[in-house]
Amino acid sequence: MARLNIENINQHIVEAKYAVRGELAVKSEEYRAKLKKGEGKDLPFSEVISANIGNPQQLDQKPITFFRQVLSLLENPKLLAHEDVLVKSLDYKVDVLERARWLLSNVGSVGAYSASAGVPAIKGSVAKFLERRDGFKADPAHIYLSAGASSGVNTLLHILCAAPNSGILVPIPQYPLYTASLAVLNATCVPYYLDEAANWGTSLATIKEAYESAKSAGTDVRAIVIINPGNPTGASLSAADIKSVLDFAAQEKLVVMADEVYQTNVFVGEFTSFRQVLLEQQKEKPGKYDSVELASLHSISKGMVGECGHRGGYFDLIGFKPEVEEQIYKFVSITLCAPVIGQCLVEMMVNPPKKGDPSFPLYEQEFSGIFEGLKKRASALYDAFKKMDGVECGEPQGSMYLFPTIHVPAKAAEAAQKEGRSPDEFYCMRLLEATGVCVVPGSGFGQKEGSLHFRTTFLAPGTEWVGSITKFHQEFMDNYR
Repeated sequence: MARLNIENINQHIVEAKYAVRGELAVKSEEYRAKLKKGEGKDLPFSEVISANIGNPQQLDQKPITFFRQVLSLLENPKLLAHEDVLVKSLDYKVDVLERARWLLSNVGSVGAYSASAGVPAIKGSVAKFLERRDGFKADPAHIYLSAGASSGVNTLLHILCAAPNSGILVPIPQYPLYTASLAVLNATCVPYYLDEAANWGTSLATIKEAYESAKSAGTDVRAIVIINPGNPTGASLSAADIKSVLDFAAQEKLVVMADEVYQTNVFVGEFTSFRQVLLEQQKEKPGKYDSVELASLHSISKGMVGECGHRGGYFDLIGFKPEVEEQIYKFVSITLCAPVIGQCLVEMMVNPPKKGDPSFPLYEQEFSGIFEGLKKRASALYDAFKKMDGVECGEPQGSMYLFPTIHVPAKAAEAAQKEGRSPDEFYCMRLLEATGVCVVPGSGFGQKEGSLHFRTTFLAPGTEWVGSITKFHQEFMDNYR
């Protein structure tokens, strides 16, 4: 008899849910493997489109040349002894070689551990980036390099969640990392609903209502999570929205976790960081915001970088007490350090080629090309959803996702019930089986009672697959009408 079974392992793990890699994703990979083996002649599609997760390079987003050329030299420094070959035959620019030498001089070897909180010189580059972006100096001592933003979230939630009644305000719909992590930590998720009618805007009244309700039930609400631009909604917050959240955080002494990994994916308006607004308010109104604790996170996984597999990111802290930061440092030390190659990519993300650098023209061309391609595909999906019977969708604002509402016929809901599925799960499963397009049901992110959604990325190349969704939807509606 095995020692472990589903009843005697950690039940907090059993209870945690992470839909973006759940049943639909598993089935899509089975289809992919079948097609790869040449055994998919019975399938009604010839390829699987993994629109369930923000994984840009799996969906054919090309790596930025400057980044990968530098990485190749970091992984094999002996190549730097052959500068003529690199420059004349392989089209490496001299600034690529300079950056690789600078990084190697600071990390020694990408195969070695770094300092627990990250390579000091790379933290310095992040600090300069924050200063350029926000107009205020940043202290590298309060910057922690992490294995992607998810690792930073994990660190912060471990520090915040001291007991089962430790509560974290989380937007609904949300990226399920937050609810899953809170479940594993046996802490309390305090959901606040985004306003779909206002293009998934953040409502301070709704936040206050959720806070007061949780507090009256005995929950020690400690922090609020804001995802800006939003995942799965794509919504971008204005400076006024950010200020209202900071006002509330100052009033109720809430830690603010600003998940800003999609900050370069903004199609409508401009990105404004929580850090910038907080520091502006601290300057304009001394004393009022001095107690606000802000942790802001960024990552190499999204945006135009798309280097998910290299696991790099950072979080920056403002207003945390020194004795608390000591414990944060201890926690990150337990994991030794973030992958050093990922740290190097963070440095290049925050300090890319500048105008006048030899690599800048190609970098600008690649960066703009990826951005415009995402914007074009977002518009194509949005236009398709607008024409689909029983589908409502807001205009794409940012990030990599759309989160349309679907209204399925009663017969479809009945069929879903017979399968033991929610109607949105049923819809998404039928979509996968008919088209090979894998999306995630809205129930995986949280949604208002009685509403149905699904989340799709718009990362896959081309727009042909959009047509297959449109065709499926019409047939689905006709079949169950």
